[in-house]
Amino acid sequence: MSFELEPTHDHDPELAGLVAELREYLHGELADYERRHELDHESKYGREILQPVWKRARQLGFYGIHLPPEHGGRGLSATRLAVLKEEVAASGRVLGHSVLGDMGGPLRAGAIFGHATPQQVERYLRPVVEGDRACCFSLTEPDAGSHVRAMRTTATPDGEGWRISGHKVFSSAGPFADFSVLVARMAGEQESYSAFLVDLDSPGCSVLPGEVPLSGQHIEADIVLDDCYVGPEQLLGDVGEGLRIGLGRVTTNRLLHCPTVLGSTRRLIALTREHVRGREVAGGPMAGLQSVQHKLADMATAHYAARAMTYDALADLDAGRRPATEAFMCKLFVAENAFRIADDAMQLHGKAGMVRGSEVESLFRRLRMFRVLTGSSEIQKNAIAKYLLG
Repeated sequence: MSFELEPTHDHDPELAGLVAELREYLHGELADYERRHELDHESKYGREILQPVWKRARQLGFYGIHLPPEHGGRGLSATRLAVLKEEVAASGRVLGHSVLGDMGGPLRAGAIFGHATPQQVERYLRPVVEGDRACCFSLTEPDAGSHVRAMRTTATPDGEGWRISGHKVFSSAGPFADFSVLVARMAGEQESYSAFLVDLDSPGCSVLPGEVPLSGQHIEADIVLDDCYVGPEQLLGDVGEGLRIGLGRVTTNRLLHCPTVLGSTRRLIALTREHVRGREVAGGPMAGLQSVQHKLADMATAHYAARAMTYDALADLDAGRRPATEAFMCKLFVAENAFRIADDAMQLHGKAGMVRGSEVESLFRRLRMFRVLTGSSEIQKNAIAKYLLG
């Protein structure tokens, strides 16, 4: 794998064509759409802003592109999908999360097609692929993050269905979603959890504004359930399979979060290179200082190493292997090095990088979050050590 700040993908003409089309949309039509609506990464917006992007991305063939053809996609490999995710992040677009379907779309729902009944596919999932509905995933609770078995949300039998009560937090896309893939503890059973498709407009279900994370994005919701009834047709998979469904997608998701972060570090390196080339210090360009050159070289080298190991693990995934330990390693290495790159970018930008609302400052905050999101660095180290020590 060669080092390129803007990869060409000449080895894969079909992928190169997809990337060219995606870049044209991101830097043209979508950039214009964001300017018209005066959006930045901390803007509050509603479904009326997002849904036109879902629909347009669907028309262009990007929304749900990873899904198999029978579900309306092109069956992209994990590696090709990762390349597109990297491009979206590298563009710096505010609404980039809605182009491939991260924000309540097919990338959020795609993993559950294999557990859904034909009726659930038609009622819930196919409308998501078409950009007509949106979903969120609700697992985390105030006192149950990495330790998911501490969840208190409970499903109690009621006739053929269940009544659910509890409180879920950090349901990304919750403010825009129509339904949630929600995991609850089964009342009266030892360590049994099930997944349900919960309509968010159901009696007893409230969607409340979630806490605003460090990124400043208003995309989180709390899902509060008070005796909310769900019927047997809303059970996803079998009773007791909730954690398998909820956590079974983790290895793939953990790897596919990494290209998004790598796209952000690409963006930071490009912004920093532009800044040091254009800024005058001590009678010459900042880029002429060896200390600056060395820091930029370290940033690029860390990015290359993180990208190489990520795509190596993705190749294993595409080959049918399950790179579970490698996924932990990628998440750890990418998260820690991305934040170092962000810190160096901030240092080289100086005051220009520290101004609230600058792109460097915004990326710095988002990349700091990744050291915690989808499992903290310490969680990744625990898993790696467990493999090494048996």
